[in-house]
Amino acid sequence: MTEPLQFDVVVVGGGMTGSALALGLSQQGWQVALIEAAELEPLLAEPGSATTVDDFEPRVSAISAASQRLLADLGAWPNVARQRHCPYSGMTVWDADGTGRIYFDAASMGVAELGAIVENRVLVRALFLALADSSVTVFSGVAVTGMTGADGERTLTFADGRKLVARLVVAADGAQSRVRQWAGLPTREWDYDQQAIVCTVQTEQSHDYTAWQRFSPTGPLAFLPLQGSIDGEGGHFCSIVWSQDTDEARRLMALSDADFSAELEAAIERQLGGLKAVSRRWAFPLRQRHAKEYIADGLALVGDAAHTIHPLAGQGVNLGYADVRALLEELERARGMEVAVNDPLVLARYQRRRKGDNLAMMAAMEGFKQLFARDELPLRWIRNAGMRWLDRAEPLKHRIAAQAMGLLP
Repeated sequence: MTEPLQFDVVVVGGGMTGSALALGLSQQGWQVALIEAAELEPLLAEPGSATTVDDFEPRVSAISAASQRLLADLGAWPNVARQRHCPYSGMTVWDADGTGRIYFDAASMGVAELGAIVENRVLVRALFLALADSSVTVFSGVAVTGMTGADGERTLTFADGRKLVARLVVAADGAQSRVRQWAGLPTREWDYDQQAIVCTVQTEQSHDYTAWQRFSPTGPLAFLPLQGSIDGEGGHFCSIVWSQDTDEARRLMALSDADFSAELEAAIERQLGGLKAVSRRWAFPLRQRHAKEYIADGLALVGDAAHTIHPLAGQGVNLGYADVRALLEELERARGMEVAVNDPLVLARYQRRRKGDNLAMMAAMEGFKQLFARDELPLRWIRNAGMRWLDRAEPLKHRIAAQAMGLLP
């Protein structure tokens, strides 16, 4: 029988957060393994030509300035910059049931951009290109079937019988994390009774490198700018995220492309003119989930394994990257002090740094959702008056934007 392979840290899940964490840990000098269930070759495939709506991945992320800094520190952001991504310099948010509107502008804040819209596969590809030049041992196309723990170590077993032993296992295997379940870490969760419809559209007018978001009682609609061109002209592709109550989402998904486009044009109030094309649509159920504990003996959770959030502010992946940065900083300090990578006090500091911030963001997003879901006339008047007031309160508006961008502590 083959002896188990030994590592300081094993990261389970090679998505956007897990691959970033593994890369950072290897740069600190730890012996690291990364386990990804998907085959490696598709993860490294070049994206399409970006000349039709079907060339884009439907899943995209709004990467904040803080997340860009993390990826740059890891050496992965140049790989993103060489691929398709779309910096955006403006954001317009408004209430469907009133006159409240807020416009965020990068130039007025003295920054070049508010963030960048990046297809998830572009981020993953950029990270795996960087991992190829690292000391990380990557296991791809394999399934982990079990986890045990003893004597300060954890053992992971593959479907083919191979075993990996690590002093620290990090679960980055998503919202349905099997590692979290094996560790017996409970969650608090509830169903929003909503689905997020995602697809790519081609717009008649340019998106002008602006993110557009309209709130309605049945859910928010976001048009996120994408980088691509038709006959040399760019600015006409957007990724949409349309969160709707489940019954309404099912109705929209059943429509023909022409009827769906007509309803989408009306929902965005034709801010970008007509829609010339729409890709295949996907719908995902929305559920908020938060692990009661992020850590256990020799175990830590990051990203969606620890928390999932409503997509209305696009902060999910940025919260995950904040987890990564905090855990990297705590483990770097531990290494400098010659403290074990699985030291309980080190892991407790990580949890203390991230749990409160994540809960605060989740509470804020839930508050926004409930605020715009209410249709009472006094409440509509208050929220629209508040949006108009905030749009004129430049210092406060800039502070809110800077907080979302990760430019403030």
